[in-house]
Amino acid sequence: MSSVYSAIINTADKFVPQKLVPLWNHAAGPKTVFFWAPVFKWGLVIAGLSDLARPADQLSVAQSASLCATGIIWSRYSLVIIPKNWGLFSVNLFVALSSSVQLTRAYLFQQEQKKKLAELPAPTEQAK
Repeated sequence: MSSVYSAIINTADKFVPQKLVPLWNHAAGPKTVFFWAPVFKWGLVIAGLSDLARPADQLSVAQSASLCATGIIWSRYSLVIIPKNWGLFSVNLFVALSSSVQLTRAYLFQQEQKKKLAELPAPTEQAK
């Protein structure tokens, strides 16, 4: 651990309210990367929720599928590690949910486009 980080944590220790000391000293608490990585990952959830306003034809199926898969995988992982990291679980659950909504929107849009193409009249051959 760097001396700068240690100095910051030692200074912050004095200002933590007594009720929050168990969280502060937890193995996945704010003193560790196990806390801050999920906090910053909420940015993916916010981006996914803002994409709900995006037209379905502009959604990336590959991106939504990969986010959904990693959200599911990391949600599972966060529950089998010791100590269980509930912050990591919650953010990855929301990543998986928001990206699955986007996948559904993209799939329904593609099905609608296929249906419209099937309803178009077949082009006629011109007489020679």
